Amino acid sequence: MTVTVKSPAGADVGSIELDAATFGIQPNVPVMHQVVTAQLAHRRAGTQSTKTRAEVAGGGKKPYRQKGTGNARQGSTRAPQWSGGGVALGPKPRSYSQRTPKKMVRLALRSALSDRAAADKVVVVDEWRFEAPRTRDAKAVLAALGVSGKALVVVGPDDDNAVLSFRNLSDVKLVQLSELNAYDVLCHDWIVFTRATLPGEAGETPEPAATLAADEAEAAESAASGSAERRRADEEPIAERQRVGADGSEADGGDEEPRRSGGGDEETDEAAGGDEETDEAADGDEEESE
Repeated sequence: MTVTVKSPAGADVGSIELDAATFGIQPNVPVMHQVVTAQLAHRRAGTQSTKTRAEVAGGGKKPYRQKGTGNARQGSTRAPQWSGGGVALGPKPRSYSQRTPKKMVRLALRSALSDRAAADKVVVVDEWRFEAPRTRDAKAVLAALGVSGKALVVVGPDDDNAVLSFRNLSDVKLVQLSELNAYDVLCHDWIVFTRATLPGEAGETPEPAATLAADEAEAAESAASGSAERRRADEEPIAERQRVGADGSEADGGDEEPRRSGGGDEETDEAAGGDEETDEAADGDEEESE
C-alpha cells in the first residue's frame, strides 16, 4: 500500500510504500479484543477490600442466651447477617493482570494498524518543522493535513517542539514509537507518523510476519532433527550393543589371564626349587648313614 507523504503545510512531497506485514494484513478481531482486555485489566489497581467477621472489631460476647428467648440462636453480633457485621465472600486486594504472549501483542498491533490503513486514516508527514512550541501552529498543521477528530501522533525522541505544541490539544495523544499499542490505535480515528517513526521503515518496528514464520519453521526443523537422532538410536539392534559389550569384557578378561598364568609359572618354579632341596637333604641323610 502506497501513501502520500505530506509536509506540515499539507503539500505533497512524495510517496512511500507501507510495510505489508504491518499495514496490509487481515485484522484479527478476537486477538485485538483479548489484548485490549488484558491491557485494561492491567490498569486496575485491585485495592478494593472488605472486612470479614474476624476482622470487624467487637462481637466477642454472645448477644443473648441460647434458649428461651424465642429468637434464633446467635453467637456474635459481627456475623454477616447482622448490621455492622463482617462481609461474607467480599472482595479482597488482588492483581487483575493477565499474561499475554508477545506474538499476540504484535499481531494485535499489526491488525489495528492494518484496519486504520484500510480506512485511509494513516497520515505520513515528512518531518515536523516547529521553530518554537506553539499550540496554534499544531492546530494549523492538523487542519492542513485534513485530520479531524481524535488523532494519535507518533513522535520521535528529538521532536521536543512537536511534543510541546501538541500536548495541550485535548483530541491529540502523543506516544513514542516504542509505546505504540493496539488500544491507543483503536481509540483514535487518525494515526499520524513521520518518516522517522513509520513502522517498517525506521526505528523500532513490529516484527514482520515473515520473520515470525521463519523462526517457527527453524524451531520445528530443529525439533524434527532431534527426534530423528533419537529414533536412530532407538532403532540400533540390541544384539549389536550386546556384542560390543561382550567383546569389551572378553578383551579385559584376556588381559587378566596371562597375568594369572605368569603367576602360576612362578609358583611352579618355587615348587620345583623345593623339590630339589628335598632331594639334596635325602642325599645327605644317605651319606651320613653310610
